[in-house]
Amino acid sequence: MSRFDWLSEYLARLQDEHVLVRHGTATRLAPAHVLEIDAEDWGRAGQEANAFGCRWAGVWADQAGEDFAIFCLLEYEGDYLILSTFLSVATPLLPSHTPYYPAADRPERHVQDMSGIVFADHPDTRRWTRHQAWEEGDYPLRHDFPVAGREDPGETPPDDKYRFLRVQGAGVCEIPVGPVHAGIIEPGHFRFQAVGETVLNLEQHLGYTHKGIEKIAVGRNSHALARLAGRISGDSTVAHSWAACQAMERAVGVSLPARALVLRALLAERERIANHLGDIGAICNDVGFAFAFYQFSRLREIWQRRSAELFGHRLMMDVVIPGGIATDPGTEALAVLAGDHRRLRAELQTLFDILEDHPSLEDRLLGTGCLKPETARQFGCLGYVGRASGQDFDVRHHNAYPPYDRLSVTVPVLNQAGDVAARMQVRMQEILIALDLIDQLLEELPEGDICRDMPVPADNAEGIGCIEGWRGEIFTYVRFGQAGRIVRFFPRDPSWFSWPALECMMLENIVPDFPVCNKSVNGSYSGQDL
Repeated sequence: MSRFDWLSEYLARLQDEHVLVRHGTATRLAPAHVLEIDAEDWGRAGQEANAFGCRWAGVWADQAGEDFAIFCLLEYEGDYLILSTFLSVATPLLPSHTPYYPAADRPERHVQDMSGIVFADHPDTRRWTRHQAWEEGDYPLRHDFPVAGREDPGETPPDDKYRFLRVQGAGVCEIPVGPVHAGIIEPGHFRFQAVGETVLNLEQHLGYTHKGIEKIAVGRNSHALARLAGRISGDSTVAHSWAACQAMERAVGVSLPARALVLRALLAERERIANHLGDIGAICNDVGFAFAFYQFSRLREIWQRRSAELFGHRLMMDVVIPGGIATDPGTEALAVLAGDHRRLRAELQTLFDILEDHPSLEDRLLGTGCLKPETARQFGCLGYVGRASGQDFDVRHHNAYPPYDRLSVTVPVLNQAGDVAARMQVRMQEILIALDLIDQLLEELPEGDICRDMPVPADNAEGIGCIEGWRGEIFTYVRFGQAGRIVRFFPRDPSWFSWPALECMMLENIVPDFPVCNKSVNGSYSGQDL
């Protein structure tokens, strides 16, 4: 039996491939196909999906009574497939996908830490998210665990017993960096093993900004959940809010006004441009090219001030709401953006020419932090990290959602062993593409309402959201309970896959190049530390 036949045999069991029958209730998870399999086949499904060429894109658990529903998101040529299975809370044992997908390593450990589901053949049993905050038998995402904890434990013990990989040999030294850093970045621990300045191994330990997002989402209404989603990662507030709202809107079957959809896309592209401007300057600053840092920081500040003027917030937080958007500046106010875009393009033309023909900058960026295409594929790298290493996936292009379904979205891809220079080049191209998209959106901006009322969701109504954020694909799962209250919220930031890639790209580089490699990736600590 071929791999395709094995998958097809399961698919043939479904009357409607977009419907999941759960606890006697059929619910839709379109646009994803849903494939329910037996728990004992979970590991084989991962093996076959990998051989078939699917990208592994996330895993989460949802407790309902005395059972867990386990879900795994896969993507193949723009189509989404969700594997699902069921486990008893009393015996939560499941095969791991990590032997076939390195990308599954940390997400599975997160599920094990939070829900107590044991992945039997997982190669790494160390805590990932929990650190020392809970006892061994406590699992915060189980229904019987209170959101405030069982009792005040006092000061949480330091997480100083994490077993980092040790490299032995003459001349090998160990360099701990973090979790508290000299700058204003969020906390994360990086443990280097090096000979001289050459890195033999880098291992991360994250989770220091764990906020309990999945737990504190329970019991919220749709508007409160959208506000929470916008705070998962502040630099992606538009994209995370949109993904959460899209999931809720699909769950209740509401369609949005055309003007609201266009304005959401405008917000998302403005968010993309603002972050790329900031990061290009920061990459240059990390190798001592302060001129570019000043110039791109200035352009980003001008851009964000305009966002605050038009949408009431520099980061455009809380503008995306269930059913549409909260703020419409009006067509006349938005007309100023055409002039902004002309001025920005003119300045970028000069600055990009400098960046592409500056010998001292090339000396530090070319060949630094290389991520091979095969490694990027294994880790499921998304956004500019993946595209600089030959991975072309973009939700706006491959599984387009309104209003991108009627736009032509160019995906810049560099088929080389993506280095820091390549990741910066992709960002530069994405800024120009985003400016073109905003211009198209403004030309076609329809009149009309900007929001629709959300109907009360049915019990167990479920939905998924897939949005192309500036770091790449953001995925969200939502399930409603009684009276329209959330009973499960799972957001997956693309940083889950770019952080492990950073470890790989540092091999054989020198320790002083870590800051620029790290900035070229710029994974979100907060987005990963749910």
